[in-house]
Amino acid sequence: MQLITLLTTALVACVATAAPPHQKRMNKMVFAGINESGPEFGETTFPGVLGADFTWPNLSTIDTFVSQGLNTFRINILMERLVPDQMTGSLDEAYLANLTDTVEYITSKSSDKSGFYYALIAPHNFGRYYGEVINSTDDFGAFWKTVAGAFKDNPYVIFDTNNEFHDMPGALVAELNQAAIDGIRAVGAASQYIAVEGNAYTGAWTWTTAQGTDGKTNAETMGNLTDPSNMILYEMHQYLDEDGSGTSETCVSEKIGRERLEAATQWLLDNQKIGLLGEYAGGVNPTCQAAIEDMLTHVDRYNMVWKGALWWAAGPWWADYMFSVEPTDGPAYSTYVPIMKRFH
Repeated sequence: MQLITLLTTALVACVATAAPPHQKRMNKMVFAGINESGPEFGETTFPGVLGADFTWPNLSTIDTFVSQGLNTFRINILMERLVPDQMTGSLDEAYLANLTDTVEYITSKSSDKSGFYYALIAPHNFGRYYGEVINSTDDFGAFWKTVAGAFKDNPYVIFDTNNEFHDMPGALVAELNQAAIDGIRAVGAASQYIAVEGNAYTGAWTWTTAQGTDGKTNAETMGNLTDPSNMILYEMHQYLDEDGSGTSETCVSEKIGRERLEAATQWLLDNQKIGLLGEYAGGVNPTCQAAIEDMLTHVDRYNMVWKGALWWAAGPWWADYMFSVEPTDGPAYSTYVPIMKRFH
């Protein structure tokens, strides 16, 4: 991996250190928080039954995280439940109502006195719709026009284009992201951040190396996205087990988190982009704890390009899932929530 140089840092500091709108904090994460999981459960059952196939976050747990200093919540949903049957269709009223209740509960806490609270709307679809790779940029843009239209007046919403595109042409992934940006802005949602995700599960550690089915990497395809509001967040995910999948509680080493971010950090610096670590986690053990702390220290050190980090995950149905931080008995809650708190 290429070493990060002070020269490069100095070069971009003048363009990348300004705090985003609505945000007064300096030298700390702008977006520190949690993935909320549940609305995307039962992903093979459509439309699914609320309470049987999927659920929504317990709003009281949002208050628990807020009391710990966290301010950003990524709400994982399914496209097929929000806009069923076809991407150019209409919003499902019941699913939208639950999403709106969750989003407004979070963002309504924002004030000049208490700080600002953000909700990411994140279709957990992996670049698929009803199991098929999304190939139509027009349809994808229409989906985002519809969704953004429902939330365009809330400046504390962040639109997350799609969770972890994979096994697709890199050029197509970039085109889909651009279509989402264009659709969101076209309906007048001009003040919200847009989190774009890359191919190859948007992994930070493979951002510059993993090739799509067309042989192109995220580093080659994603840097040319444009946004008239200039509010793009490059969302990457990073797990610390051997294959980076987040399926093991074992972390490779105490330094693996920082090491796996270095190339992506350099790309952000070189290209004057802003990054968000949209998913990360590690097992409850000393090696992972040290690795997570070291990784967050790296994110904080390079806060001119990394604007935050969101743990995977909370949610009322995780039970004994090894990474669960669902208050207050999630296996990872007591270990990792205090660590997150220190970085916000």
